[in-house]
Amino acid sequence: MTALESLAHSVWKCKYHVVFIPKYRRKSLFASLRPSLGTVLRELALQKECCVEDGHLMPDHVHMLIAIPPKYSVASVVGYIKGKSSIWVARNWYGRVRNYTGQAFWARGYYVSTVGRDEAVIREYITNQEQRDMEDDRQLGISFPT
Repeated sequence: MTALESLAHSVWKCKYHVVFIPKYRRKSLFASLRPSLGTVLRELALQKECCVEDGHLMPDHVHMLIAIPPKYSVASVVGYIKGKSSIWVARNWYGRVRNYTGQAFWARGYYVSTVGRDEAVIREYITNQEQRDMEDDRQLGISFPT
């Protein structure tokens, strides 16, 4: 995306750092989903006229730097991405043909922060988060499947 985007009556630059987790922080299941889940999340964002500018799928959570137009709320975009990707996971990984109530892949909440002038710092944080977590785990003697 360019520095400034425009709609019919506005010029905007709204970027957010969003983090959400799978239910129960499922590490082993999430590791098998990582290769294809990134493209699904990006395609879902494009359907809402948003752009995932940077992102990283960790073994137990998702970091995204996402540009959202001001005509959409952050809650509606994140809810849409989490809901549709949960359906995708159920159909492609659990073999479900229909949607069943009460079966969610993602946990209910999420973290969001406006980016503003700290965009470079947040991009660096998203890129290097996995290496920092691995170093912390090694110091504690913990090993998780990736």
